[in-house]
Amino acid sequence: MRPSERILAGLTWTAAAATVGVLFYLIVFILIKGIPYLKPSLFSLTYTSNNVSLTPALVSTVIITAMSLIIATPLGLFAAIYLTEYARRGNRAVVLVRMTTETLAGIPSIVYGLFGLLFFVTALGWGFSVLAGAFTLAIMILPLIMRTAEEAILSVPDIWREGAFGLGAGRLRTVFRIVLPAAMPGILAGVILAVGRIVGETAALIYTSGTVAQIPATPMQSARTLSVHMYALSSEGLHTDQGYATAVVLLVVVILINAASAWIARRFGAKK
Repeated sequence: MRPSERILAGLTWTAAAATVGVLFYLIVFILIKGIPYLKPSLFSLTYTSNNVSLTPALVSTVIITAMSLIIATPLGLFAAIYLTEYARRGNRAVVLVRMTTETLAGIPSIVYGLFGLLFFVTALGWGFSVLAGAFTLAIMILPLIMRTAEEAILSVPDIWREGAFGLGAGRLRTVFRIVLPAAMPGILAGVILAVGRIVGETAALIYTSGTVAQIPATPMQSARTLSVHMYALSSEGLHTDQGYATAVVLLVVVILINAASAWIARRFGAKK
């Protein structure tokens, strides 16, 4: 091995070790600070000033995540199908749409929060509500789902489409019976990434769904997610220990989401 190759290999291993070390340190720090305060009272159904329960925030997180995915996933998937299967390849409009989605994917979440505040909360009169937060997050994750679904569909070999057309299948049948099942692991990966971004989002939700610690009875009520709950406890400075406990629960939720996504991807991959 040449000296230059050894240097590059050493730098690569050093960077990898530093990354793993920082990640390990963060996980251990959160667990040490938060596990001692994971008490049964922290999971009660009612939030009070004396018992800052995280259960309302956990339920609200599930509700907002589900609503955001129901809105964004069909739009992103069908947009990706149109761009890859129906639009003429090389079309300038397609190039413009792709460039726009990539630009929107890089916009800070606080910008989406301010847009949701001005449009959904103020202009439409929804107020600080779960519905306003879900629509804002749906707009935020739409470029991510759209681009990952598009790349997954493009990775399917064209010979599969040509074989389906040769057997007499129409374009719509080919897309839903041949292309989408093959691209499903990649599509699910994009959806799971979107879920991870929703679960960890704070800035966009503070300005749209609000910070009320309650289980919303209707989509028009305000609520807070786990990340907003953790931010509120930390910023108030009165229940910092419970904030670390919330971080532990949030970490476990993210790990379970990643494990579920890996299991689903393996299942779909085994059926191919």
